[in-house]
Amino acid sequence: AASQAGVEIELICRGICVARPGVPGLSEHFRARSILGRYLEHARVYDFHHGGQRKLYLASADWMHRNLSRRVEVAFPILDLACQAEIRTLLDVQRRDTQRARVLDAEQRNRYVENEGQPPLDAQAETYRWLAGLLKSPTR
Repeated sequence: AASQAGVEIELICRGICVARPGVPGLSEHFRARSILGRYLEHARVYDFHHGGQRKLYLASADWMHRNLSRRVEVAFPILDLACQAEIRTLLDVQRRDTQRARVLDAEQRNRYVENEGQPPLDAQAETYRWLAGLLKSPTR
């Protein structure tokens, strides 16, 4: 319904996604990409932007039916601006992945993201290097 109303929706999934992005009249404002690699992490980050306001949440589970109707789950806002910046940096790295990311389409095909002249970037390896650097930082 949100996509049909013109809301831009972007998913970054760890693996499969049953949603069908790009279906005319249904989900043309919906994009999904999958990144599956060595690390099985997959954050439950919800980054909302509307009318110049941004809100960032972390959650204990993804928005699957079994998690929303048969379990107790938690979502909470990230209020600290430095934490928000770090989380959004990680999301940006995932959006720029050119090595493992696959784009999901209306036919449920998973095709690798085309490089389009961008330097190669493995989001999982880049995230590992970035976090390792933060841990070595004398300010932490």
